Amino acid sequence: MLAVAVGACAGIGGPDTVAPGATSTAAGPSTRAPTGAPTSPNAGTDGTSPSAPATGGAPAAAAEPGVLVTNLLSPWGLDFLPDGDALVTERDTARVLRVAPDGSVTELGTVPGVRHGGEGGLLGIVVAPDVERTGHVFVYATTDADNRVLRMRLSGDTLEPDAVVVEGIPRAGNHNGGRLAFGPDGFLYVTTGDAGEPSSAQDVASLGGKILRVDADGRPAPGNPFDGSPVWSYGHRNVQGLGWDADGRMYASEFGQNTYDELNLVKPGGNYGWPEVEGVGAVEGFVDPLRQWSTAEASPSGIAVTGGQVYLAALRGESLWRVPLTGNGGTGEPARLLQAEYGRLRAVEPDAAGNLWLLTSNRSRGEPTPEDDRIVVVDPADLG
Repeated sequence: MLAVAVGACAGIGGPDTVAPGATSTAAGPSTRAPTGAPTSPNAGTDGTSPSAPATGGAPAAAAEPGVLVTNLLSPWGLDFLPDGDALVTERDTARVLRVAPDGSVTELGTVPGVRHGGEGGLLGIVVAPDVERTGHVFVYATTDADNRVLRMRLSGDTLEPDAVVVEGIPRAGNHNGGRLAFGPDGFLYVTTGDAGEPSSAQDVASLGGKILRVDADGRPAPGNPFDGSPVWSYGHRNVQGLGWDADGRMYASEFGQNTYDELNLVKPGGNYGWPEVEGVGAVEGFVDPLRQWSTAEASPSGIAVTGGQVYLAALRGESLWRVPLTGNGGTGEPARLLQAEYGRLRAVEPDAAGNLWLLTSNRSRGEPTPEDDRIVVVDPADLG
């Protein structure tokens, strides 16, 4: 799991490129995404490191609820920079986009070596907690050989490869996992799928069907339950959502096969049952989910844990599920929101103002509208 250097690639876009086809719906004289002049990390005399990204300064204005951006191609991952701009990945094009709360879009580059096919491609993205010092942004990518986690370096509006930090995650046409998140402990969590080999989920020597916990260089984090291993939990079919509540409890969404999708409370060393159990099984040695849904109702991808609720972005269910947290690790009755309003939902993330940003996933599967795929901003207070 040691970092392997990755050379800079000529395919990485510069700050003068614009996301082809992406359209802002924000009011203004133009609907094309403006690029503007790049901010040089060497400019000024404030002592900023030359490698630091241009993310400082006053926070950006909050995004207004509604459709923010249209005409994206299978957006998958979403995370926020300190200034309020979002970084968004496109699975099929391997592009990383910077989206401001006013809806303007800037293409930061194309991640080299990504191989799209089926559910694989450029998947999750997470901004490092120390991004203003290091410029580090991490992405989860499918390549010809495997799924892997890459550390990138953001400088102004340029994103370049830095290192491979986790490699050897099984890849396939489906069940690739792909969500990345930094936990409250400061370590990087990585979700993986079983890549169509269900038995790998029960094999702690395999990286398939797991949640991994590593440091910023990809080394197993101290305190992991299996000595010398990055594995944090196992027995997963395909986890694509992670989040923590205010008390540090960790939650994850999981795709079922034909019967039940799950919301799980994740504990170190826990065995979540796949392929022996799907949904609640009450089988000794396996951890049962907090909540389960039929696959037609949910097929949950990304989740957000905020305001005492878990929000699950549902693909096949074409909904945003809201699950109240009771404060003791339990849950209240789920509510189904936005049903069929925006189609398939891939990701949900809260911004600093408390609004939820949603990514749709209609162009690769489903019934796209002329505006798909979209970024939609909703105020939780308006959801009823």
